[in-house]
Amino acid sequence: VQLQASGGGLVQAGGSLRLSCAASGFSFNMYSIGWFRQAPGKEREGVACISRGGGRTDYADSVKGRFTLSRDNAKNTAYLQMNSLRPEDTAVYYCAAVRTILTADCGAYTAGDYNYWGQGTQVTVSS
Repeated sequence: VQLQASGGGLVQAGGSLRLSCAASGFSFNMYSIGWFRQAPGKEREGVACISRGGGRTDYADSVKGRFTLSRDNAKNTAYLQMNSLRPEDTAVYYCAAVRTILTADCGAYTAGDYNYWGQGTQVTVSS
């Protein structure tokens, strides 16, 4: 089982990045996908999640309107498009997968519910 997060980097405030989360070793379409982030000295926080079929998403208030989470089940990959980045978005970003029923609201799941985690990718936004 593997979740491979990629796409992080250094970007100026106002810029954009697209993170990818490539899954292998499990039935990707049976799992909701979430993105979390952790900044130095801060607790991990949920950023966004997407349901198994991609029809439902949920976002933290801090990223609503700027981040968009999507998935391609044929490619076993989820994508987090991050626009209008701010210095406070600087963190290590992790993708994770949680087994859910098809109609589940992924926003109801906390980090402790997730079954699999990726290794994280660093996002740094300069002011």
